[in-house]
Amino acid sequence: MGSYSRADVAAMVDHTLLKPEATEADVERLADEAARLGVYAICVSPSMVSVAARSRSDAQKICAVVGFPSGKHLSAVKAEEARLATAAGADEIDMVIDVGAAVAGDFKAVRADVAAVRASVGEAVTLKVIVESAALLELVGERALADACSAAAEAGADFVKTSTGFHPAGGASVRAVEIMVAAVGPQIRVKASGGIRTAADAIAMLDAGATRLGLSGTRTVLDGIKYDQRV
Repeated sequence: MGSYSRADVAAMVDHTLLKPEATEADVERLADEAARLGVYAICVSPSMVSVAARSRSDAQKICAVVGFPSGKHLSAVKAEEARLATAAGADEIDMVIDVGAAVAGDFKAVRADVAAVRASVGEAVTLKVIVESAALLELVGERALADACSAAAEAGADFVKTSTGFHPAGGASVRAVEIMVAAVGPQIRVKASGGIRTAADAIAMLDAGATRLGLSGTRTVLDGIKYDQRV
């Protein structure tokens, strides 16, 4: 088990609010809590980016999801959604691939989908690509998960990300993170997201090679790591 302080973990967290019923007031509270917790970024729906932008601390980045949560949007729609989100103030984009294309083995389509979003936002914006690792592992296995990650990397992703947290197959797992890290190598990073509810869950993902965590229950996770304690 690795050694991480509370501040170490907070600095790798995207503090997330993606519930459909979220209000502007909820996002304002999210931003306030993010500043108090010292997390890396706030992750919100595209329609809430402008609210997050005016509410955040200067220390926090803003992340917007795109093609969320199904990934079945046309690539052109994802690209425009990403462009509008960055114009509104997003520093990072978390896009969902067409998981069905990966299940069918059409990794050319996966690459094209990611490349369209990358082209729409330019190189300065961090692009994370959600591959729904639990679904791929359940439906087609480890090779497909690795190939989806490789396709995303080839198309310009900065990160591959495990999950939306909305798929019935589940969220992040240690095995998924290990496969993803091995598939993309040291140049592309891995974000673990979905179902990470405790400090032990978070540390397990970091030990497996994740360098970013998507958390909605951030305070609970961080409260499991004492300020003066090494886990």
